[in-house]
Amino acid sequence: MADVRREHLQASVPEHLAGERLDRVLADLFPDFSRSRLQQWVKEGRCDLDGHAARNKDKVAAGQQIRLDAEFADQVAPHAQDIPLDVVYEDDALIVINKPPGLVVHPAAGNPDGTLQNALLHHDLGLRELPRAGIVHRLDKDTSGLLVVARTPAAHHHLVDELQERAIHREYRAVVAGAMVAGGMVDAPIGRHRVQRTRMSVTGAGKPAVTEYRVLERFRAHTLLQLKLQSGRTHQIRVHMAHIHYPIVGDPVYGGRLRMPAGASEALRAALRGFRRQALHAFRLGLRHPVSGEWLEWTAPVPDDMAALIEALRADAA
Repeated sequence: MADVRREHLQASVPEHLAGERLDRVLADLFPDFSRSRLQQWVKEGRCDLDGHAARNKDKVAAGQQIRLDAEFADQVAPHAQDIPLDVVYEDDALIVINKPPGLVVHPAAGNPDGTLQNALLHHDLGLRELPRAGIVHRLDKDTSGLLVVARTPAAHHHLVDELQERAIHREYRAVVAGAMVAGGMVDAPIGRHRVQRTRMSVTGAGKPAVTEYRVLERFRAHTLLQLKLQSGRTHQIRVHMAHIHYPIVGDPVYGGRLRMPAGASEALRAALRGFRRQALHAFRLGLRHPVSGEWLEWTAPVPDDMAALIEALRADAA
């Protein structure tokens, strides 16, 4: 039987959203929820601005405090599961996880359990008191790497604010198809694909999105990139790289047809054919500690499958 689950969400309106309608701001601040669901909660009186009842059409000001009382009756409450975790760092306020490829972050339709959230509840049952077991940002199922989890309400509030203010440093590694000449920046808004609603696309009606990229290593027909996010849109790096015609190797949604370099060895052909996920890894994470204020930074090496792909590309280039 489905349980009723409640989450008390709070956020401060950032400068770049000042003057926008409340429902548009909510969609930007709480991207895990559909806009229609957010609008319904507002209509039900579950949202207030600076302590006053709010309407979807209200224009917001920078610094206003939003409180949203979300209620779910359509999902079974996540339960603890003994799933191994690669814990890179933890203290009383934070847990930093190195997520393996293939691990879903949140339970959802098609993935009711076996997720990072289930694993975190087993690691620390106290996380059941926090929204989404303290997870404040996520990685796609087949993207590996670093992800931070809050252990207290104060830490959760701090990290959400830092994400909104783009004060958390996130750096990725990716292997893309095509030999890039130099790095650059993609500044292109991202929104839902107008036909295929499970996909994202670059669209004038989307939300602002900026990705910086730098060439780390160039192969005959591929490039190893360092990428930094200035925003955090769904599938952002994958969409932006495909948009500039350097799709991420192995990406099943945005990667297009497999490109095989002319004269590729059998070893490289096997490596490229066998890589069935996007070659994308959250390599570095940096943030200001919510209690001490100290700047902390962690790195995680690319996983074995991606390291083997890079070695195969190096051998081919040599």
